[in-house]
Amino acid sequence: MNAPRTRLVHTAAELRGLPRRPGERAVVMTMGALHEGHATLVRAARDRVGPDGQVVVTVFVNPLQFGAGEDLDRYPRTLEADLALAVEAGADAVFAPSADEVYPGGAPQVRITAGPMGGLLEGASRPGHFDGVLTVVGKLLHLTRPDVALFGQKDAQQLAVIERMVADLDFGVRIVGVPTVREEDGLALSSRNRYLSAAERRTALALSRALFAARDRLAAEEALRDRASYGARTARRVHDRSAALAALGEDRAAADAHALAHAVATPLWGPSVARAAARTVLREAARLEPPLVLDYVALVDPADFTEVPETYEGEAVLAVAAKVGTTRLIDNIRLTFGAPR
Repeated sequence: MNAPRTRLVHTAAELRGLPRRPGERAVVMTMGALHEGHATLVRAARDRVGPDGQVVVTVFVNPLQFGAGEDLDRYPRTLEADLALAVEAGADAVFAPSADEVYPGGAPQVRITAGPMGGLLEGASRPGHFDGVLTVVGKLLHLTRPDVALFGQKDAQQLAVIERMVADLDFGVRIVGVPTVREEDGLALSSRNRYLSAAERRTALALSRALFAARDRLAAEEALRDRASYGARTARRVHDRSAALAALGEDRAAADAHALAHAVATPLWGPSVARAAARTVLREAARLEPPLVLDYVALVDPADFTEVPETYEGEAVLAVAAKVGTTRLIDNIRLTFGAPR
């Protein structure tokens, strides 16, 4: 893939003039300031459509999804660097329209609304945000006319509302989520990371640490349950052994046996375990300098982003949002909860 093959277009007319290739067309939508996370999306798109397919990257800072006091004006615009990264990752074309090209009559009178899911979590913190996202995604899907569109799982709620829009309104395009890309220290890649000072970045690492703490705590719980896989019928025997060991003064063994008894008696993959582990890390980060100012931490059903109950089984999203200094960051991880074996 070389630079001459990749075209930079700025208008809908130029976009329509791009010849379709024999294979499928994939689109990767961005707001520019591209980084390795975006490159991963472009490479995934190229892998999906193959050498006969076509990959279009859009670069557009959408004013509709920025609320009052948010960073629209200072959002980085780096089109030349964005084009170079897109070329290197395998894009065939980059569509970088102006706001007047996307919204020729000014702010659109007719918009797509995100419904109930759009008022939760990110939507509650940023009213109208997802309406702006869906309106521009809907318009860009019409303009680019792809067979498949790829979005990062870091913006998990955004991915969910886009999937719902495409299904509910029969857009006829496949939506593919691509796993979050992280820096070596665990921080999820984001265009906003560049705003963080060294001290703020150290605090910001609490977001990923909180998510990993929940994941690791669940893994530990599962390992304990594996050791207690005899089932509820053995609970009495484990309890009796615990008491006998304690009488002999074997406190560590007694504590271990108590843990096994507790594991038998409690649900596997309890959501409360994940929530508690994440909140412990986030509380500690609130005491750092500079502090992490938590917006939300939530364990939700990926289908509608409502909080899952303690009896929940299946995949869930543990999502967190916080401010460090003036920079707002989000992150999430997917966890699976299941019935005791």
